[in-house]
Amino acid sequence: MAKTTSQFVCNECGAISPKWLGRCPSCGKFNTMVEESIAPAPSRSGIGLKTSSFKRAIPLSEVAYEKFERKTSGISELDTVLGGGIVLGSLVLIGGDPGIGKSTLLTQVSANLSVHEKVLYVCAEESCSQVKLRTERLGLSTPNLYLLNETCLEEMEASFEGIRYAVIDSIQAVYTEALSSAAGSVGQIRECAARLMRIAKSKGITFFIVGHVTKEGSLAGPKVLEHVMDTVLYFEGEREDNFRLLRSVKNRFGSVQEIGVFEMTETGLFGVKDYAGLFLSDRRGEAAGCVVTPSETGNRVVMVELQTLIAKTAFGLPRRMPLGIDLNKLIVLTAVLEKRCGIPLFNQDVYIDAMGGIRLSEPSIDLAVCIALASAFKGIPVDAGTAVFGETGLTGEVRGVSNADRRVNECIKMGFKRVVFPYKNKSSCEKYKGQIELVPVSTLWQAIKTLLPQ
Repeated sequence: MAKTTSQFVCNECGAISPKWLGRCPSCGKFNTMVEESIAPAPSRSGIGLKTSSFKRAIPLSEVAYEKFERKTSGISELDTVLGGGIVLGSLVLIGGDPGIGKSTLLTQVSANLSVHEKVLYVCAEESCSQVKLRTERLGLSTPNLYLLNETCLEEMEASFEGIRYAVIDSIQAVYTEALSSAAGSVGQIRECAARLMRIAKSKGITFFIVGHVTKEGSLAGPKVLEHVMDTVLYFEGEREDNFRLLRSVKNRFGSVQEIGVFEMTETGLFGVKDYAGLFLSDRRGEAAGCVVTPSETGNRVVMVELQTLIAKTAFGLPRRMPLGIDLNKLIVLTAVLEKRCGIPLFNQDVYIDAMGGIRLSEPSIDLAVCIALASAFKGIPVDAGTAVFGETGLTGEVRGVSNADRRVNECIKMGFKRVVFPYKNKSSCEKYKGQIELVPVSTLWQAIKTLLPQ
């Protein structure tokens, strides 16, 4: 059997070197050489392979449907984020800051699944006794939960026999003997993820993989780690806060940008059903600069309050500080307010925050951001029973958005009395005319005059 060797490849230009170099001799970039394994291809001379042994393309009409079986995790919020449950034979990657609750969540899921199936928990960063202490602290019943304290992937494979679900905590601590680099390096993470993917698809094992994040908030390691996975989830929130947000950024079996709300308690993580108070404050309508907007996250519509603060700058260049909203979006909308509505913000510091730590990226929040900034500048509060949504163009027009009827329906459920929305969505929202006051607008200036008449 030919021996597997390794080489070092530059991530920037693809140059190959037999040993690691701090600087690529081809492109001159630093720290771009990554180790890759080389397995010599088997010789086909003398084997006499038949032509029929090779796979051939088949017409789309002849492709058989594959039914994806789903299994509940025992946590309804996690099932919602996954698209309805766990798909058997899939790979689920969960990333988040240290101490956010990744291991706690997966321990609860492992205990729930172990009631009917054999589950393997590979604790690569902890000892088996530490995991047992966690299960006792959470009060979990684990009849078929097996623990393995191992970091070598080749040694783990023997324990995968007869297992339906496996947890790898974490992928940065696992290594393969095919590479000489340390665990956690780019090459090791890529090879281990590819190996786990092949095991999952060939043996039908569902893997839950924990991934560390960098200080910028992205998953550590190569981007191919996310490409290999079927589902990628991010755990967000502050460790000092009891609430956590689980966001789906990739899902081959469901919608992306789906969120689940969890509360961290002494007995574990529990899904929050009534999370309206998490994204809405009790004092809205009293202070200027607060506006509520229905934001679509996956299959849900969530009412989120935007709070803004405007203060005269003490420096030559005013500050723009958004939390939960893209900085470039805020800069563009500030320029639209100045040019199209005559609201001077060139000498004002602008701060804006989306309540509850949620991140809003869809265009439908543009109108709400502009109304919140205008309210803060004029010092006029927006009525607490009013919701606003719509996309704002550079010319000051208010454009239509998708699923406007679902947003208006959510406003009705939450008890709002009035909704300001794009005129282009008027026809789809006419069916709610007797249940809520509909205020269609076509320009940003018209919306400001309607909500802030003074």
